[in-house]
Amino acid sequence: MNLPFDLRALRIFLTVVDQSGFGAAARELHIAQSAVSQSIANLERRLELTLFHRHERRITLTPEGEALVDHARQLLERAETTHLAMRELHDLVKGEVRIGIPSMLGSYYFPPLLMGFKARHPGIRLTVVEAGARRLQHMIASGELDLGVVIDDGASRHLARRHLTREEMVVCVPREHPFAEHDAVTPEAFFAEPLVLFQDGYFHREFIDALSARCATEANIAFESNLIPLTKAIVRRGFGITTFLRRVVEEPELVAVSFDPPSWMDLSLAWAEGAYLSRAEQAFVDFVVANR
Repeated sequence: MNLPFDLRALRIFLTVVDQSGFGAAARELHIAQSAVSQSIANLERRLELTLFHRHERRITLTPEGEALVDHARQLLERAETTHLAMRELHDLVKGEVRIGIPSMLGSYYFPPLLMGFKARHPGIRLTVVEAGARRLQHMIASGELDLGVVIDDGASRHLARRHLTREEMVVCVPREHPFAEHDAVTPEAFFAEPLVLFQDGYFHREFIDALSARCATEANIAFESNLIPLTKAIVRRGFGITTFLRRVVEEPELVAVSFDPPSWMDLSLAWAEGAYLSRAEQAFVDFVVANR
């Protein structure tokens, strides 16, 4: 079957669209403007369609040209995916994994996993982005990130997921606080204290907001900070208490106390449903799941 265009012609066509002109497209592609014009003319001839309206100082897409834009982008994306897949049939000597991690996990759960993976695959570059779990879900869905750690609940069901860990959310208090002698703390008692909380968009804050709604009790927010060291410093000095994953509260001056009843959070490694995972990304998923 003889197609009426090739990938190079489609790439030139899309560059003209994106740059809004033949001259700008030529500069972007580092080729002569005449070559751009000739490529578009050949494409129109082979398709037997006019793709652009030529005005004196500008060009605009015809309806046929507008219809071609989406198809051309999809074809080029698929071609790029195919090219990547073929290159990765070779050994994992190169590649990149972009992963988003909430701050608590990035500081206290993932460092050994990241270093272990890097030791096994030194040629693969790891790009780690810190953001709230809900923000990470949007970044994965939009293609800004390949992988991310999300809360495994109804809001993340549209993503492909592999379960990572089940962590307890606990009350974090200074050692001299009365709660430090308790086996558990009720939500009502917790909300009666001045609180140091993450800002909206982080699973830490989402957990608190949901707990507050269930108890019909308003949180007494004394400080808002997304910085774990700062939050710990505020708690150590007695200006408020907070919640963390239990493993985060592992230092002599702080005490972790369970909620009554205990509160648990399931966290998963996620990627866009149906998305192609490169060999580097798949290797990372396999490594993390095997060593979690």
